[in-house]
Parts: sequence; C-alpha cells; structure tokens
Amino acid sequence: QVQLVESGGGLVQAGGSLRLSCAASGRTLSAYHVGWFRQAPGKEREFVARIGWNGYTTAYADSVQGRFTISKENAKNTVYLQMNSLKPEDTAVYYCAAEPISGRGYDYWGPGTQVTVSL
Repeated sequence: QVQLVESGGGLVQAGGSLRLSCAASGRTLSAYHVGWFRQAPGKEREFVARIGWNGYTTAYADSVQGRFTISKENAKNTVYLQMNSLKPEDTAVYYCAAEPISGRGYDYWGPGTQVTVSL
C-alpha cells in the first residue's frame, strides 16, 4: 500500500501563493489517481483537484479553477498543488488521497496540512 504525507502549508496573505506537496512512499504513484481535498472548520471535506495516474488528466472544483494547478513528478513520487490568488475562504486543512487505478475510491489519505489565508 502507499503512504502519503502532505507539506507546504502555512499562513499567507490574501492574493498570495503556496505550493503543497504530497509525497508518497511504499508504492509508485503511477499506480494511482491522486486527489486533493480540503476541510474548513465546521464544514464537510470537499474535493479540490485530481490528477490521473498518467499525469495527463486533471479536474478541478469550480471554486479553484484557474487559480490552482495540480501536477505530478514521477521521479520524486510526488504530487503538487500550486495555489495562486489565495482567498480567505481557501483556509482549510488540505489532504491528498490516492485511488487505485481500478477506481474503487480513495483508499489512502495523508494526515493533512493547514493552509490559512489572512486578509
């Protein structure tokens, strides 16, 4: 199975940028689709972005389309989430998750990284 660890979160002013990393170990990410999710206090976890196993297919939530970019670096077994033009409503704990190519759902999750966007 694959183990995931997120990093790169922090405190940033509105309009700023952060790049989150999701580093995998145990198995290569080429065997998984990878998604980013977030959960704000008092809210349910929501989908943010997804990248296909081959790194070519991507999808984004409407709320982040045009501001966030998901990418994959196979040599480092890492998926990134570049977040630009951050807004206070982007404040949340961000999680990455891996879904096997068979598509049975996101079976593996990282512990999350906090992103806080101030005015």
